[in-house]
Amino acid sequence: MNINWFKYSSPQTFYPLAGRMIPWFAWAASIFAVIGLYISFFIAPTDFQQGEAYRIIFVHVPAAWMSMFIYMVMAGWAALGLSLNARLPAMMAQALAPTGAIFTLLALVTGSFWGKPMWGAWWVWDARLTSELILLFLYLGFIALQSSIDDPRKADKAGALLALVGVVNVPIIYFSVKWWNTLHQGSTISMGAAPKMVTTMLLGMLLMALAFWMYTIAVALMRVRCIMLERERASDWVKEQALSVGGNT
Repeated sequence: MNINWFKYSSPQTFYPLAGRMIPWFAWAASIFAVIGLYISFFIAPTDFQQGEAYRIIFVHVPAAWMSMFIYMVMAGWAALGLSLNARLPAMMAQALAPTGAIFTLLALVTGSFWGKPMWGAWWVWDARLTSELILLFLYLGFIALQSSIDDPRKADKAGALLALVGVVNVPIIYFSVKWWNTLHQGSTISMGAAPKMVTTMLLGMLLMALAFWMYTIAVALMRVRCIMLERERASDWVKEQALSVGGNT
């Protein structure tokens, strides 16, 4: 079956599609989260060095992954909107930014909870921690910049430029433990080597990462629908949506 994806490149056609996809991703996020948390906190063995305190990594590591991945996806959407002068990609970038900021904050907070018993301090100006904090500021700067400009088109262009400049920080976060002498431990999962953890630990972490990603998609779709209604409120299709909602109440 051939699907004409260009058909859904406008807000008018993407809006109902997003509405149909949201429940599927929301349910997937819930299922993956329940299974992942159960494996992480009840099945995965106790770490012989860090004890039970290590279990915070099942939230911390997927949150850190998502903070970087969402920024790259957001920058990709922003670049697509900037190059094509298209509305929908710019809206998707705007919709992803708050969730990316939440995961970045979650990574920093859970990292502090892990760092206190391991390092004896809630915060150190470690290269990875500092670059992750900069990522949070980039997210907040993107959100604030778009909110401060009344013209959506100008806001999209300014936000896209900031997102594209800030994307250089993502590889800095990832490679910081290799480039500098840092307190933060190196990666336990690498594409070019076998995982440095037992299977149940790896499974719990990957399930939590999937749960976070499904959650991100569901929330971004919900948010982009709101953005569409706000930006396109003068369009006929938005008025029809309002009439249909009013008629069903």
